Amino acid sequence: MNLIDVTSQFKTDEECLAYLEKMRWPNRVRCAVCGSDKVSVIERKSETKNKRGKIYQCLEPTCKQQFSVTSGTIFHDSHLPLTKWFMAVAIIVDAKKSVSANQLKRHLGIGSYRTAWYMAHRIRKAMEDTEGSLLTGTVEVDETYIGGKYDPRRKRARREKPGVVGLIERGGQVRTMRISTPSKAVLVSKILDHTTKDAQIYTDESTAYKSVGQIRKHDTVNHITEEWVRGDVHTNTIENHWSLLKRGIIGSFHQVSVKHLDRYLSEFEYRTNNRKNSDLFIKTVARMCGVKPMPYQNLIADPETNQPF
Repeated sequence: MNLIDVTSQFKTDEECLAYLEKMRWPNRVRCAVCGSDKVSVIERKSETKNKRGKIYQCLEPTCKQQFSVTSGTIFHDSHLPLTKWFMAVAIIVDAKKSVSANQLKRHLGIGSYRTAWYMAHRIRKAMEDTEGSLLTGTVEVDETYIGGKYDPRRKRARREKPGVVGLIERGGQVRTMRISTPSKAVLVSKILDHTTKDAQIYTDESTAYKSVGQIRKHDTVNHITEEWVRGDVHTNTIENHWSLLKRGIIGSFHQVSVKHLDRYLSEFEYRTNNRKNSDLFIKTVARMCGVKPMPYQNLIADPETNQPF
């Protein structure tokens, strides 16, 4: 479902709510607090655009909570129309290099940058995958550093940039994660945690990978001698993923903060892992219904760690 399909199918908030209700409760509505199916519907005239026109009352004597379709989801407590939420999802899942909050603000007519930024991060939150299966077959592993070019005036060394390790199964899934340091212990442990025992690991010539052969089948290419491919041995697939990620950061975001880097990694990982999905919009909205709310104060907490790089 592309942006044109979304705008034609979901013209009003009522149509969006009906779709979310069917997706969240395919059989019958259940209480968002206790899970009881004993609920009644309360229709109300919405005096402001921030109130839902239909809410539910739990009839369970020990609960009796009122809730809406968006209660307890990533949409919770949002003042934006659901039509704009749906359009934002369609734009983000289809943008290979992502879109900035300023772009969303302009395209969707959102009042402030902060609101658009908060919306985008909530969508990225729904893209996080913490229970992916182990990678198998041929797996390429590489580490990179996220940040700007080396500036001799600032004397910023590469080690001051956040390190990220990536593992990608050829023709399959990718896993990316921030690491404290690209040491042997860290990199080998990531390979051990995210690949099967029979996986064939391909890396570059870094000394940090020397002991990988003790836990997995391992081969390397020597980039120092300008050896990029030797038969099936190369790391071009994971390097292509890094290229896409960095093009997105440089071209769309310009700069991101270390604190939020994990969600940006999840966004690009999610699109890569679902590149063959014929309707990523539906899958993403379904995930947003199952993700707990992310309050704005939680998003901006610990400002000292929220420094751009």
